[in-house]
Amino acid sequence: MMLLSKSITSEEGWKLGLIDAVVTSEELLKVSRLWALDIAARRKPWIRSLHRTDKLGSLSEAREVLKLARLQAKKTAPNMPQHQACLDVIEEGIVHGGYSGVLKEAKVFKELVMLDTSRGLVHVFFAQRATSKVPNVTDIGLKPRGVRKVAVIGGGLMGSGIATAHILNNIYVVLKEVNSEYLLKGIKTIEANVRGLVTRGKLTQDKANNALKMLKGVLDYSEFKDVDMVIEAVIESVPLKQKIFSELEKACPPHCILATNTSTIDLNIVGEKTSSQDRIIGAHFFSPAHVMPLLEIVRTERTSAQVILDLMTVGKIIKKVPVVVGNCTGFAVNRAFFPYSQSARLLVSLGVDVFRIDSAIRSFGLPIGPFQLLDLAGYGVAAATSKEFDKAFPDRSFQSPLVDLLLKSGRNGKANGKGLYTYEKGSKPKPDPSVLPIIEECRRLSNIMPGGKPISVTEKEIVEMILFPVVNESCRVLEEGIVVRASDLDDASVLGMSFPSYRGGIVFWADAVGANYVYTSLKKWSQLYGNFFKPSRFLEERATKGIPLSAPVSSSSTSRARL
Repeated sequence: MMLLSKSITSEEGWKLGLIDAVVTSEELLKVSRLWALDIAARRKPWIRSLHRTDKLGSLSEAREVLKLARLQAKKTAPNMPQHQACLDVIEEGIVHGGYSGVLKEAKVFKELVMLDTSRGLVHVFFAQRATSKVPNVTDIGLKPRGVRKVAVIGGGLMGSGIATAHILNNIYVVLKEVNSEYLLKGIKTIEANVRGLVTRGKLTQDKANNALKMLKGVLDYSEFKDVDMVIEAVIESVPLKQKIFSELEKACPPHCILATNTSTIDLNIVGEKTSSQDRIIGAHFFSPAHVMPLLEIVRTERTSAQVILDLMTVGKIIKKVPVVVGNCTGFAVNRAFFPYSQSARLLVSLGVDVFRIDSAIRSFGLPIGPFQLLDLAGYGVAAATSKEFDKAFPDRSFQSPLVDLLLKSGRNGKANGKGLYTYEKGSKPKPDPSVLPIIEECRRLSNIMPGGKPISVTEKEIVEMILFPVVNESCRVLEEGIVVRASDLDDASVLGMSFPSYRGGIVFWADAVGANYVYTSLKKWSQLYGNFFKPSRFLEERATKGIPLSAPVSSSSTSRARL
């Protein structure tokens, strides 16, 4: 409980012997008074919980339990000192008595609270709560309208996840597909999502049955006449999305929110052929949509404040953290992190080992490295998104032949069990040595190794060469006003990209490292390896003036997130 910060119910506490009795709220005072009188009259023993030892077992048993807990904590939270400190305090109490334990707890807490880990976690805690304050949306007296019925177009991976998130929270969903086969597949995926939650003990069978009753599959727009919101989740095709939005304008009531789950396409292009620009908004979920907590709400210059407020409210109902962002290629998170995979591929072309890169990023605190992530997403998706970013930011894109070479060799990552790693059911992904000739070919085609020899880098330099370009792009996101405040980008990086929360998010971490250090490092690498690392104007300005990256951007620049 302590290591996971896991709360339990009063009944569970009573069974574990942590509390003496469970009573109704009406009886609480009465039972407490009687209990106190019984203690005073010596009818009940007066036990101070601090001095109880009856559940501790022998000292050797306790030490064995603590030893196992230390190993577990080291494995699951290697960069977080509070877990080991917690176990130290428990051991002190067991060996020297409860009072000694309490004194050590006070001392250790004072030390821990001053660490960067604590500051990072506290920052993320408040950052998450700040996202619900959006200037000119939440402060102008608007009341959210109720959203009771939502239509989802497309029952693929994203569409089925989005539908699952809504039905689990009592919002009626109409799922539309182009034919019966796809519709059935989408419904089966939603059922599997819900069943999975029951299997893992996250949902009762009753709630699962009720959730599935909230779903209806359709093949046309006849059920759309009374929907409050539509979320389009089809493939990333501009003509297809434009066609759907023209049809939606005719099929849906005039108050209906018209949302798209696109991850890269400009919203103005999506809604170009409609006259309902004020109702068009981005609802960018992260995969799997019923699990990942972030919802990027993308506004255009014409999206009404009411529509933004309504989607923020729905986001909270379906237990997401809504972050309002401006409209651009990749929006906030994918835009800030597009250099992440590119810098990893650049390092490979410079001669750094693929699996060493993944290992360094995992040690830093991300759950998986950029190449395992590439395997997971699939190479087709990686190639398509790279194309979008290469087109939008040609001055700072690194075009690696690696993905094309992997596709040509018949690999597609986890999807077909053959990627940079091998995937066998029931076991962890293992590095595949047979990819090494492909990597060598990639290096030969890139031809950027200085003097034809691999560069020599430390683990720390690997992490910095991959994440400092992300900080650099985050600076552009801040300067362009794509987010309301820097902490929104921190929050989105933690919830959307699994950036370690104890490091406080991407901007907070960069400020802790020091803007000047980030700037001088990037400047050095840009001279050695080209424009990909070239520091942005915003980073240069903040670094040379000694201003934190998180300090508010001057109000003279237009903000696309607050407008």
